[in-house]
Amino acid sequence: MSATSLITVEELRAAQGRLRTVAAHTPLVRLAEPGFAGDVYVKAESLQPVGSFKIRGAYNKISQLSPSERSCGVITYSSGNHAQAVAYAARALGAKAVIVMPEDAPKIKRRATAALGAEIVPVGPASSERKQKAEELQAAHGYIMVPPYDDPAIIAGQGTCGLEILEDLAEVDLVLSPVSGGGLLSGIAAAIKHQRPEVRVIGIEPELAADAQESLRAGHLVTWPAEMTTRTIADGLRTQSLGELNFLHVRAFVDDILTVTEEEIREAMRTLVHSARLTPEPSGAVTTAAMLFHQDELLPYRKAVAVLSGGNVDPELLRQLLSA
Repeated sequence: MSATSLITVEELRAAQGRLRTVAAHTPLVRLAEPGFAGDVYVKAESLQPVGSFKIRGAYNKISQLSPSERSCGVITYSSGNHAQAVAYAARALGAKAVIVMPEDAPKIKRRATAALGAEIVPVGPASSERKQKAEELQAAHGYIMVPPYDDPAIIAGQGTCGLEILEDLAEVDLVLSPVSGGGLLSGIAAAIKHQRPEVRVIGIEPELAADAQESLRAGHLVTWPAEMTTRTIADGLRTQSLGELNFLHVRAFVDDILTVTEEEIREAMRTLVHSARLTPEPSGAVTTAAMLFHQDELLPYRKAVAVLSGGNVDPELLRQLLSA
């Protein structure tokens, strides 16, 4: 792949137009905690219609399909948030949705996906297994694939989150995004660096699923086995590798990728509930964890944005965390 594969500002703006009446323009919520070197804001993507940023990419992709393509139905593979987003967008646009999900996906995400009318196909925990099954079903039934991250329309849709950050906080000089397959990070980074190249964009992932950090520092894609990535509480960040197109964007636009521990993620969730009055899922809390526990690695900054990518947390997990 070459630099010509990178999404453009024009593609980002077009995606923003498609999403104007579908995705929420989510707020920046001030996070006032001692020890911050500057002002810190949380981009509350947990307030999206499906509880995560994934609606941006899914709707941008499916809305560009022709009527004949939509009539074939769409298929994807996801641990939960992209599943819900595809089901939501497909229903809104009149298309059948088939979702391949891991058997250990949080019940709240499986139930929400089914409630949106999608057909769910369960498989094992490996992200590679989900992808393989979805491709088999696509070949057998003629479904249209809606990839969770490795697709230009998905990246452009997720990148509208970055456009909003620049619109709402012109003085921003640091943006933190969770990273799994790389759709959100690559989209946000492209949106920001195309317009404000001096703003630092850093990806955050669990140290138990740090394939993206290793890939960036090695200069080539690295894949972690499922038995390693599934150790993290952050179920939305268990992807075994960045997507190829996403890695191209990460190398072009992302300044660094840092990792956080499991206990740091848990403490960040508590902080978001108590200090920001926001409901985070573990995957969405990694950026706040970085702000809370890795200040030295993030300096200098005056105005930082930590993207809270989703709030579809299992109620029992949240209860346990808050009662600990």
